[in-house]
Amino acid sequence: MTPPNSVGEDADNPYALPHLDALESEAVHIFREVAGEFERPVILFSGGKDSIVMLHLALKAFTPAPVPFALLHVDTGHNFPEVIDYRDRAVERHGLRLHVASVQEFIDSGRLRERPDGTRNPLQTVPLLDGIEKNRFDAVFGGGRRDEEKARAKERVFSLRDEFGGWDPRRQRPELWQLYNGRHSPGEHVRVFPLSNWTELDVWQYIEREKIDLPAIYYAHEREVFARAGMWLAPGAWGGPREGERIERRLVRYRTVGDMSCTGAVDSQAATISQVIEEIAASRLTERGATRADDKLSEAAMEDRKREGYF
Repeated sequence: MTPPNSVGEDADNPYALPHLDALESEAVHIFREVAGEFERPVILFSGGKDSIVMLHLALKAFTPAPVPFALLHVDTGHNFPEVIDYRDRAVERHGLRLHVASVQEFIDSGRLRERPDGTRNPLQTVPLLDGIEKNRFDAVFGGGRRDEEKARAKERVFSLRDEFGGWDPRRQRPELWQLYNGRHSPGEHVRVFPLSNWTELDVWQYIEREKIDLPAIYYAHEREVFARAGMWLAPGAWGGPREGERIERRLVRYRTVGDMSCTGAVDSQAATISQVIEEIAASRLTERGATRADDKLSEAAMEDRKREGYF
């Protein structure tokens, strides 16, 4: 027998799945489990790399049948144009149904108020919960991973949310032997995280292996940016730059993509997938820790928002 030699193979168990195959198999199982347990699941899809990988896995899980879930995007109105273009092309290519919950509509109707700092990322919770309630979604797939941030590290794969969309770490259920409990009372729903056990490096290695197309924003490109709070932010109608903040043109890329007002670029020359993988492997900062201003509002910023119903 030829000894195993690919990355992730177990020399003591030649029948063990390679690392990426094991992660893929787990995610596919989760998608199929939700399809069997819930009536109206939906996939949160922004056009960012994690939601793109999640959609790719959903397509694999049900091929040759179509994906039996709709997509839901919470649109802040301050998204990167490249990402919105990708979202719309993906919907058209795969014949998917897209629901858009608009932060701008909530501001225009007076149900939300613009923040003084211009960022709309914290404003996404109310439109998200409204979209879930209005469409009676009982399971909501998210692309969160445990390696991103300490609050997300507390999540189970199936995360119960109460009738107000709130998350209580004390109500987390055990998930021994990949047995998932989707029971919920009327008005409650479950957030589902198929990529929980993936790392940023796993995601990129999977993108490389599967030849998954991404928005060009994830690769090094020249872009106008300005410095604020130790990050390179993109100028835009959201409120940047302020007086004294100078726009300059730099070679940058984005490790994570959210609202333009809180997502920073990193200086980078990584223009290919292999170069991005090398860069991530050498990094000692998580993608959110390095580039997300909304996570720096307080020590427990993410956990506070999750308790209120955030992703």
